[in-house]
Amino acid sequence: MGETTKQRITRICEVLQHAARQTRVLSHLAWDGSVRHEFFAAGAMSLPQVSYPSYDAAPVMDALTEARRLMQSSAIDQWLERQAAAIEHSANMMLSCGTPSFYTHSSAVYGAPGDYLIDQSSTALTLASDFEDALAQLDGLSDKYLAQETVSSEDLAAQIETAVQDMFGDDAPQVTVVEELSANALAGRERIRIRKDAKFNDKDIDQLIHHEAGVHVATSLNGMYQKQLPILGSSHAGTTRTQEGLAVFSEFITGSMDLDRLRRLSDRTLAIQMAADGADFLEVYHYFLERTDSQNQSFENARRVFRGGVLTGGAPFTKDIVYLDGLIRVHNFLRALVANGRTDCLLLLFCGKLDLEDIPVLCELSSIGMCKAPRYLPDWASDMRFLLSYLAYSGFLNTINLRQVSVHYEDLLRSAPLVEMDG
Repeated sequence: MGETTKQRITRICEVLQHAARQTRVLSHLAWDGSVRHEFFAAGAMSLPQVSYPSYDAAPVMDALTEARRLMQSSAIDQWLERQAAAIEHSANMMLSCGTPSFYTHSSAVYGAPGDYLIDQSSTALTLASDFEDALAQLDGLSDKYLAQETVSSEDLAAQIETAVQDMFGDDAPQVTVVEELSANALAGRERIRIRKDAKFNDKDIDQLIHHEAGVHVATSLNGMYQKQLPILGSSHAGTTRTQEGLAVFSEFITGSMDLDRLRRLSDRTLAIQMAADGADFLEVYHYFLERTDSQNQSFENARRVFRGGVLTGGAPFTKDIVYLDGLIRVHNFLRALVANGRTDCLLLLFCGKLDLEDIPVLCELSSIGMCKAPRYLPDWASDMRFLLSYLAYSGFLNTINLRQVSVHYEDLLRSAPLVEMDG
């Protein structure tokens, strides 16, 4: 590939990065803190009153027009067009806040709960329902096995700050505790924000370190150093499924996942489907209230579903389905790397913000020196001896008739009495 072509690709990436910076979806959809206050002041009996800032999409569309004018017909250009399409959907989603068309654009970027996954039989909704069924079987588990220690947002911030200093040194983001946030915690290249009134437990410490810092911050920083492919440093909506899937996988592979976290992920997907089917904000709020003793957390969970959408139902924000969907995709992709002898692709997952479908193009870009190796890797991805043995074992399990094995052990356990043991 000639230098002129490389310069053209870099220029398109620069233009797309400029456009992506103007489509900060989560910031645009954020609710003012007064919305929650007024909701509870009214007895949590009426729909919240929400407004969104106006949005001028013209600069984004102009940038996308310029980028597309420079595109040709290669596989690399097709990858660039996918980035452009995701950014365009994001801009249209921001334009359509509070209208039914918001759901159309949200579904185009993040998917909808009922969309088929790669196997063409499973959906994010069936995954969530299966998780719920499995978790229901554990409801009788003794509380002594599930004991939690409460952690304040300030203590959590202090421990995350120590972790990011160890991970990233001079590149470490600032860790701050804030009053308002669209999630319990959010991470970017320059800062990690933690919501002051969010409830945390001891398990959340490792979860957030591995999820937010080990994946989101690491890929942001690695993308920043991709000088020839700056679009890899942009957290646009088209990369969310893989980024969140990789982050949730990191929670599993490091032993940081717990039942509460898994239940929250499945509940969000089920709530999005409720809203898509017509449930309004109050109905979804009460759905979450049945699952937690916190009114504030139930409000925040419902807000995640309805931010940008229609509060009377029918048009939710679908981002939160990507956690389970992305987890399954990332896990299966990693198993495929081992099964096909392509562990050379593993490092590419961390070279910036990307989607799994981008990997073949990034292999090509790496082969010509345009895509650089990641500067930062989480510990679990650096420990190839453990990771590859785990993935090989996981792939082996896939070759066994697990349903038949399950039936055997169901029969075995059916006559076994319940056990109560001290210790």
